[in-house]
Order: sequence, then C-alpha cells, then structure tokens
Amino acid sequence: MEFVIITGMSGAGKTSALHVLEDIGYYCVDNLPSSLLSTLYTLCSKSEDDMMKRVAVVVDVRGNDNYKKMNAEIEEFKSRNSNVKVLFFDAKTDVIIIRYKETRRKHPLAERLKDGSVSEAVEFEKALLEPVKRLADYNIDTTYMSNKQLRERVMSMFMDDTSQSLTLTFMSFGFKFGIPLEADLIIDVRCLPNPYYIPELKHLTGLDQVVRDYVLHSSETQEFLKRTLNLLDFSVPLYLKEGKSELVVGIGCTGGKHRSVTIARGLKEHFDMKGYKCVIQHRDVHK
Repeated sequence: MEFVIITGMSGAGKTSALHVLEDIGYYCVDNLPSSLLSTLYTLCSKSEDDMMKRVAVVVDVRGNDNYKKMNAEIEEFKSRNSNVKVLFFDAKTDVIIIRYKETRRKHPLAERLKDGSVSEAVEFEKALLEPVKRLADYNIDTTYMSNKQLRERVMSMFMDDTSQSLTLTFMSFGFKFGIPLEADLIIDVRCLPNPYYIPELKHLTGLDQVVRDYVLHSSETQEFLKRTLNLLDFSVPLYLKEGKSELVVGIGCTGGKHRSVTIARGLKEHFDMKGYKCVIQHRDVHK
C-alpha cells in the first residue's frame, strides 16, 4: 500500500495536489485530523478493494487545534510505517497573502490570532509547521509555479512506479525570477555560451534542437557537463544511501529559457540511462 500525507502552508497548493492524485487513481481524503491517521491506515490496509491501496490524505491546521500534537502524531505515524511519505507544500509569505486577497477567503488561523491579519496568520503557520517540514520526503515550493506546472510536478512524481526509493528532479529556472526554494543543489550555467545574443535563436528555447546544438557545441559546455555529471554520479548514490526520497537539482541561467533548459535535459537523459526515476520541469521557459 502507498500512503501519502499532504501537508504544508495554507494557500500553497495542497488541495490542488490532492485533486491531481485523485485523478491518477489515489483514494483521497481532505482535512483529516492527525488522530485518525492510524485508523484510516488500518482500514485501507485491510480492505480488499484495490482503490484503497493508493491513499493520499491532507492533514493540516484546519482539522487540528493542537498543532504540536499534530506534528508529533504525523512524525510518530511515519516512523511506524515505512510506506508512508510526507509531501510538504510551501510558498513565500507575500505570494500566499496575494492568493488569499485574490480568492477573498479567510486564512484558517486568522480568527485564532489577535489582529486576525493574513500576514500574521501565515507567519504563525510557517513557524508551527517547521517540525513537519523537516521530516517531509518531498518539498514543493509553489511560489513561482502555475497550476499547470504544479499538476505536472505532482503527476510526474506519483504517476510512475513509486517503488523506486529516489526521484531525481531536474528543474531549469531563470535567476531573474528567483531561485527555487525546494532545490537541494543549484547549478549555475550562466557561464556558458548564451543563445540569447544570437538573433535567430533569441526567441527560441532549449526545447528547440537548434538552440540545444548551439549550447552543447562549445568545448566549455562539454567540459562543464562532464564535470557536473561526475559530481552527480558521485553524490546521488550518497543521497540514496541516506534515504532521501527526492533530490531536486536546480539548473539556472539568466532567463531560464536556453542554457538551463539544455543542461537540465542533458542531465535527465544521463540518469534516465542509469535507471533512475527522473522528473524534469522547466519553470520559466514560457515566461
């Protein structure tokens, strides 16, 4: 049985992720009190219904008044069941505030605080969820993600064979749009030849073969890629040995359209051939 606990910041995308998992065949429960985790787990594990063998639940501040107890129950439940994974959603405070203003919904913690402001509620929630964030197997920061990108990320992580113990996620991005906060490693490729300054390549992306050929043609890129792969070939098995479930490698150039996309594709192809479960996301390629 697969059992995924979705938790994290209100307004960061938990409900959207739950809908994605439901679409790909998970039995989903929203707003489950942490005290009922073991009960649901037992019922699903004993069920003869195949649809109960892939389960995803959202556990967050809405259904739990005692937050320390919630964190402790999630940690204890996860430690007792090796097939339980925790997926944590986060986003920058100012972005969450904007999302609440756009939807005109109340933050679930707003009425429990003195001034009831969204900003105070968000900061309070960040602090109280820090313990469960540290034990998460997967961390997704949706600050710069569109709904489409969020859906693609979750689907790529859970739609394939989840029995593999490590997922490698290669995320291209543009430094001018901000560093992906969920990245474990950041590779800066701004030192490589830039197709942006070639008129016929400027408006294309690293998804186009002509751009990829241009970036990979230089001896600097070939050497850079070789040394980067040597580093990852050495370090990825160490992360695997430590029990890490997902390693997010951010590859950044200035705008996130040419060099970072090309190098991310090259890294993914390399580890695909080595048999790893790989995910690729081009965060800023269409901006």
